[in-house]
Amino acid sequence: MVNLDLKAFCREGCFKEALHIILNTHNTPVDCNTYLQLLQTCIAKNALSQGKHMHSLITQRGFSFATRTTFQNNLINMYLRCGSLVDARKVFDDMTERDVSSWNTIIAGYRRYGFPREALTLFHQMQHRGVQPDPLTFASILPACAKLRALEQGMDIHQSIMERGFFSNVVVASALVDMYAKCESIHKAREVFDKMPQRNVVSWNGMIVGYAQNGFVEKALETFKQMQLADVKPNSTTFASILPACAKMKALEQGMEIHQSIMERGILSDAVLANALVDMYAKCGSIHKAHELFDKMPKKTVVSWTVLIAGYAQNGVLEEALRLFKEMPQRNVVSWTAMIAGYAQNGVLDEALRIFKEMPKRNVISWNAIIAGYAQNGFVEFALETFKQMQLADVKPNSTTFASILPACTQMVSLEHGMDIHQSIIESGLLSDIVVVNALLDMYAKCGSMLKAQELFDKMPERDGVSWNAMVTGYVQNGFVEKALEAFKKMQLAGLKPNPTTFSSILPACSKMGSLEQGIDIHQSIIESGFLSDIVITSALIDMYAKCGSIHKARQLFDKMPQRNVISWNAMIAGYAQNGFCKTALKMFELMRLSGTYPDHVSFACVLFACSHAGLVDEGCKYFKGMSDLYCITPIIDHYVCMVDLLSRADYLEEAVNFIIKMQTKPAVVMWRCLLGACRLHKNVRLGVFTASLLFKLDPKNAATYVLLSNMYAEVGRWGDVQKVRRLMKDRGIKKIPGCSWIEDHKRLRAFCVGDRSHPQT
Repeated sequence: MVNLDLKAFCREGCFKEALHIILNTHNTPVDCNTYLQLLQTCIAKNALSQGKHMHSLITQRGFSFATRTTFQNNLINMYLRCGSLVDARKVFDDMTERDVSSWNTIIAGYRRYGFPREALTLFHQMQHRGVQPDPLTFASILPACAKLRALEQGMDIHQSIMERGFFSNVVVASALVDMYAKCESIHKAREVFDKMPQRNVVSWNGMIVGYAQNGFVEKALETFKQMQLADVKPNSTTFASILPACAKMKALEQGMEIHQSIMERGILSDAVLANALVDMYAKCGSIHKAHELFDKMPKKTVVSWTVLIAGYAQNGVLEEALRLFKEMPQRNVVSWTAMIAGYAQNGVLDEALRIFKEMPKRNVISWNAIIAGYAQNGFVEFALETFKQMQLADVKPNSTTFASILPACTQMVSLEHGMDIHQSIIESGLLSDIVVVNALLDMYAKCGSMLKAQELFDKMPERDGVSWNAMVTGYVQNGFVEKALEAFKKMQLAGLKPNPTTFSSILPACSKMGSLEQGIDIHQSIIESGFLSDIVITSALIDMYAKCGSIHKARQLFDKMPQRNVISWNAMIAGYAQNGFCKTALKMFELMRLSGTYPDHVSFACVLFACSHAGLVDEGCKYFKGMSDLYCITPIIDHYVCMVDLLSRADYLEEAVNFIIKMQTKPAVVMWRCLLGACRLHKNVRLGVFTASLLFKLDPKNAATYVLLSNMYAEVGRWGDVQKVRRLMKDRGIKKIPGCSWIEDHKRLRAFCVGDRSHPQT
């Protein structure tokens, strides 16, 4: 009778009454099933204290079922669902016997509580204890790999799934798709998705979200269409995933079609979807439609207001954003931060700072917004100062803080500041955060410390595409092109597919090495990856072919481009100039102008280079003057160097000297060295000696000056002076850098340096 009463109270939700009966029942036994139902009631009511009380009571009364594995599994589940991971772990650790359900419950608990690394440790312990994982285990542990971006461990788990025959389980296969997508291995995610014997809405959602989060927004939209053709009905999660893809692509027409689908399914009342629609319209530039939808919302949350305010700010309508902000019935930190970010994005930093100071309460997100605002607008010293103020205000930086502040160190090329922030990251316990470590890698690479970057990279427990891209780009930018190509190959061996950033970074390495065969292989990979439509990548391919001497292949690519920008034109103009087709380069420049493409600094540097190597002095002077007169482009050092080279090569040496003297900016050392090279070419010893004496003062340790002067003396037979220069080099400890060249042999690059006898065939 007591058990029936208790179960009735549980069904009715009368928890206090049920607990009262238990406390006052000593002689009548309460069975295990009744207690299990009471535990479920604790979960439903989120009643942790009552659950603890009941657990204590069961232990005190010594019920035999208290040590049963099934009952203890339910206890673990109750503690986890009621918010006490510590109590759940205590029950788990005290168990004399554990089954697969025990392990699954605690693993899932650690993952849900935000401890994915601990979840993986438990997964390995489970197998070590001889407990075989089941489909539920894999469905729980794969999201932990995804959270950590632990691709290698995820691939090992994938192998275990295949060996146990669990791939046919749609939940497990969907978790695999999600894991690969979140580990930035989107091609592997698609491979798994395509092999799935059956797919449900979760599988399709995983693929759509994966494409969107990895930047393949067109693929996300395409997959959404395929889902509908497969007669799988989208749910709220699908729509909430695809709308940001429309926003990013500014695909207003498709966004409107999705809006119509949401209305037809009668789920527009879903606040998450309504907010996503407002955001989509705003980001697609249809701010009036966004406001119209906002006005029709039956219930506007703080998120709804914030999304619309951010939309107006992103569209540059700051007055309306401020008006809405003032009208908000209730503001939170996020809405205040949206205003700060809006002003910062539009370069109105004074107003951003005013809003920041007026905030009644600031959190780490607010500080991040103002730091990012300073950094993005080039006020890097203010960004670093604000970061210090944040720490003094006892606000603990998070991963976003460090991801914002490290680029400021990069802009300043301040290795010292970067190393200080590295120390702060260690102290904050965020060195295991892959986003933060990737930002550190980028900072060290751009500050020229590749040894430090490599050291950090080698210590990373897991690496994603961003990590590898940082190393590849860093090696190329710092001149270690062989290392860059080596890292590119290792990245692929690690199971990561190159993305557009990887390809646009590695192609310049092929260019610098003159490695045409490897460039052709990379071109093929680009085609297979579907990235040939990317204008940046195609421009990099044109540059690679041109610099590797295959100018006709470069032109073929250029002619096939559906659209071109100034980078594409510059690559082609530079390619012709570097390969000796200087007049063709100038014709390309004129074609660019006729196409309506506006030339930039690089365009004019390419044109002046072409004029210099073709001996077209008058044309070069005309283009140099036209830069500022016709296009309002202020010349920079590169243009001045080209002009000095133009005049010097044509034996207008005195004019070149006058040009340097009359410059509005301080002449660069390279200009005088360029002039010295021309003095050697034209055997003008008097001016050459004068130029060399200047260079000895400006850059006394550079061997090139000594070599050029020595060669000039040799050209005119002044061997005594040649010996004097060589003695001077020896006395000053100046050594000529040995010449080095690369030969491509069966897709392998072999480097040969002067005096190097290490090669077996020397």
